[in-house]
Amino acid sequence: MRVLDLIVKKRDGQALKLEEIDFLVQEYVKGSIPDYQMSAFLMAAYLRGLNFEETKALTWAMIRSGEVLNLADIPGVKVDKHSTGGVGDKTTLVLVPLVAAAGAKVMKMSGRSLGHTGGTVDKLEAIPGFRVSFTPEEMKGVVLRTGAVLAGQTEGIVPADKKIYALRDVTGTVDCLPLIASSVMSKKIAGGADRVVLDVKVGPGGFLSDLQQARRLAELMAELGKEFRMKTVVLLTSMVQPLGRAVGNALEVEEAVMTLQGKGPQDLTELCLALGGEMLAAAEVVATPMDGRRKLESLLKSGAGLAKFRELIAAQGGSQEVVDDPSLLPRARRLIEVKASESGFIREVNAREIGVAVLLLGGGRLHKDDTIDPAVGVVMEKKVGDYVHAGEPLAVLHVDDESNLPEVQERVAQSFLIGEEKPSLPPLIYELIS
Repeated sequence: MRVLDLIVKKRDGQALKLEEIDFLVQEYVKGSIPDYQMSAFLMAAYLRGLNFEETKALTWAMIRSGEVLNLADIPGVKVDKHSTGGVGDKTTLVLVPLVAAAGAKVMKMSGRSLGHTGGTVDKLEAIPGFRVSFTPEEMKGVVLRTGAVLAGQTEGIVPADKKIYALRDVTGTVDCLPLIASSVMSKKIAGGADRVVLDVKVGPGGFLSDLQQARRLAELMAELGKEFRMKTVVLLTSMVQPLGRAVGNALEVEEAVMTLQGKGPQDLTELCLALGGEMLAAAEVVATPMDGRRKLESLLKSGAGLAKFRELIAAQGGSQEVVDDPSLLPRARRLIEVKASESGFIREVNAREIGVAVLLLGGGRLHKDDTIDPAVGVVMEKKVGDYVHAGEPLAVLHVDDESNLPEVQERVAQSFLIGEEKPSLPPLIYELIS
């Protein structure tokens, strides 16, 4: 096979065979295919599309590029969770200990932030001493001891995805549904879990702003899960405004702790209960998602989820004292209020702009090797539907480096749309696809 022939074939709208796609992926991982040729193939796929058989072949090829975890020595049905990424999305920090406290086994591997969306690994590393890098055997050991693990992606799992995603990020081919679906599902399947619950974010704060497009992605991932014998449940959830009130790594850890204490924001708590109910039903701990929700509500009230988070932090080398004393988390030097210039109801909050503001403060990364300041971020004092008086704070900035401060203040102020009429609250969960 010649790479050029395969690029031309896809450019001309023809479907590639499984062995052709596998050849492209494996040879690219080996270094035999240069970036510019793989970039040409990705653009051809973006413009011409991939049919389902091609998408399945790409998923299989990416799984085959590395190791597949064998979790057979962990008893019970193993369940995983994945979010397509959003602003203020700290659900994993609440959900994993809560679901583990309910008796499910959770093998959770997460990524780092890139662009305006946060990364779970960066949030966890805001906890002093918290370790996210493990070998597969070490991860299984933590799961056997605690019921769950919160780890970063291992180098050996789906190495093709890491290389290909880096190219997609710089060639304008990120928002291609078959490429997104194969990227997500290859990692989930190779991670070894039996079931997965996916949270597809819809709105300007995520990567998909169109509900129909998000639905197509959800259906595609559910169908891939079926083909690879992984039961897949997908929830389409709102990202029109940040989730919760805190955006920024240490600030989100603190809000996750508050949520496990039963004092968290309503939207974050509700989403965790909905996703967690699906996870417990998928793991066969309960009969139905509603049974799972009720079980999680009781664990929140009893403090069992908080105790499990403390146990997980200790098992992964972190300072569990942060659960009782959040002041031990990194703190920014200055707190600066962004105030409303007029009175009225908050009609919209642009989640993407809030995410970009945190990025400009140093709380995110534009490039994968950028250093993150875990202390900085934005805490929203008002959300959609709230009333604000002129001069009242809309948000509080947590600032260390002030070099981008004027732009950050402007972006955050402009993120809030204020009007005379109280808006109807946007739905938190649009639909469920299984």
